[in-house]
Amino acid sequence: MSGEKNIAELIKNMKPIHQQGDFVFCTVKDLSKIDRNETICEFKETEGTTIIIEKSKADTLQLDYHYVATWITLSIHSSLEAVGLTAVFSSVLAKHNISCNVIAGYYHDHIFVDKKDAIRAIEVLNAASKEYHKTPKF
Repeated sequence: MSGEKNIAELIKNMKPIHQQGDFVFCTVKDLSKIDRNETICEFKETEGTTIIIEKSKADTLQLDYHYVATWITLSIHSSLEAVGLTAVFSSVLAKHNISCNVIAGYYHDHIFVDKKDAIRAIEVLNAASKEYHKTPKF
């Protein structure tokens, strides 16, 4: 099952789910002290490995972070080959001055927004989906 590719279907059915907790982005040079079962995501960069982890776990490990985020999952199974979904929801959020950091998983798109913007981001995403039901325009 490769997921939905049709942009209209993706937008109409992109119901955001608020994952409970506070999440942070940290960079580490040595992953040996990190329980890999506790990371949400890891990405290797030249400067170090970026990890996304629950804030409480980062605090326990005394990891530095500068951004506390809310994790929102779009419940539609989007294809990795789908064109335009990220552009639509990031543009809609940007119009409301909400920054987003996106991770595309095999099944779903995951959006990390500043904790202070959590409720508003979900409202904006739901409104965009409902608006698309009325007048497809994306």
